[in-house]
Amino acid sequence: MASSLICSETQSRVSSVLNRDVKQFGKKYMFDCNEETCWNSDQGECQWVSLEFPQSVKVSELKVQFQGGFSAKTCRLHGCPKDGSYTEISLFYPEDNNCLQSFPIQEAPAVDKVKIMFENSADFFGRIIVYSLDVLGGKAS
Repeated sequence: MASSLICSETQSRVSSVLNRDVKQFGKKYMFDCNEETCWNSDQGECQWVSLEFPQSVKVSELKVQFQGGFSAKTCRLHGCPKDGSYTEISLFYPEDNNCLQSFPIQEAPAVDKVKIMFENSADFFGRIIVYSLDVLGGKAS
């Protein structure tokens, strides 16, 4: 059974935060299980979130909840082993709505880091708003 790979030791980074206001729109709000808080990117093309796990993992599913009107039309999941470089694992196409969306990942390699690229935002200025993000899978053997 796949479980959340995000834990207290998982390190996250984001491309930008709206007006650099991390107290109100920071990356931590994607993982706080509070439906009233969110990560809000600043404007610009191709926003992203990267996660570094404490051990090698195999990703089996991504779950993401955008704010309608501020979702990505195309997303790319890239992964990388500890001392390697990023390669594309999966391409997926979220719907522009407020629902929690799930994307199964087929035959993912063992990775230590993932980067989710949010391309072609539904917002004219390229902003992305994510209320919830989870990466499911298991430890790589």
